[in-house]
Amino acid sequence: MRVLIAPDKFKGSLSAREVADNIAAGLRDVLPAATIEVAPVADGGEGTADVICQACAGDWVECDSHDALGSAIAARYVWLRDQSTAVMEMSEAAGMWRIAPHERDPMRANTYGVGEMLLDAAQRGAREITVGLGGSATNDGGFGMARALGFRFLAEERELTNGPAELVNLTRIVRDVKAAVPFPQIIAAVDVKSPLLGARGATRTFGPQKGVAPDELDLLESALSRLAEVIARDLDCDFRDAAGAGAAGGLGFGLMSFCGASVRPGFEVVAEAVGLKAAIERSDVVITGEGRLDAQTLEGKVPAGVARLAHESGKRVFAIVGATSESAAVRSLFEGLYVLAREPVTMQGAMMRAGELLQERARELGRAL
Repeated sequence: MRVLIAPDKFKGSLSAREVADNIAAGLRDVLPAATIEVAPVADGGEGTADVICQACAGDWVECDSHDALGSAIAARYVWLRDQSTAVMEMSEAAGMWRIAPHERDPMRANTYGVGEMLLDAAQRGAREITVGLGGSATNDGGFGMARALGFRFLAEERELTNGPAELVNLTRIVRDVKAAVPFPQIIAAVDVKSPLLGARGATRTFGPQKGVAPDELDLLESALSRLAEVIARDLDCDFRDAAGAGAAGGLGFGLMSFCGASVRPGFEVVAEAVGLKAAIERSDVVITGEGRLDAQTLEGKVPAGVARLAHESGKRVFAIVGATSESAAVRSLFEGLYVLAREPVTMQGAMMRAGELLQERARELGRAL
């Protein structure tokens, strides 16, 4: 029996590689004769660069940058030397993990540091840059990133240089030609299909997770709406309704508007990089997983993508997950579903004992096979 293990990370607990290795260890206990291949996957969120780095033998490089609140940091991204390609995650500079919970402030947080990372990769000679969008502490529509790339935002004659809240006063966008850097092809890898604005947009869907207070939602929504209006007039492009525009606090929109980026499902980008389709075709059974399996899984998360490719190749596919909802549509993707957080194990307990429980559930799955 040939088994492919292709999970995402269990956020806050284990990396995709650690998840895969623990599942493999459990399977080997009960299926010692099986040929097991591990292919950690990601969907454009945190962990994307690491997965591609491991699969493509990349190197980590560092550059000077700033976090979402302006503190100087050293940010890192992956450099694929043979392809002259950079793979980075916006969260490396502007992620929530960089900011203590009590310091998070989406009214001021910005993506300037992401622009600095893009500049570093361009100056290194990148022919292509892939940016994973996820885990952001920002809601600025790429305003900060664009400033780092030489765009100036004006309210009459006053330049706007702080957070996204002041964009409600935006009257004009100009590009500093002297500061402009020729940019390579940029791919924004996303795991959501959200537009920039509205009930499903960046602010109202994801803002509260980043600390946006109820009385701040309208202001930030108005700020991004104004940004989109001025971009449409001054830059002659309008991506506010594009799928993925709302990813990472509207950075998807910003990358399309200021950098001419193309937006692609992050799972597809990673699957191509790691050769996932070929790995599935040479397997008999496929096992995937993620920290929480729910309705959002269908929006482009790893388990849904793996299941789709497995079904296309006529392979049996199973999932081992931290927790799950009762969504019949999600459960129907898999021939079998094994959950870490089940009585008497709580979700918190499952996170603390993730490695041990992954091996335990993998042994259960192995016996069923």
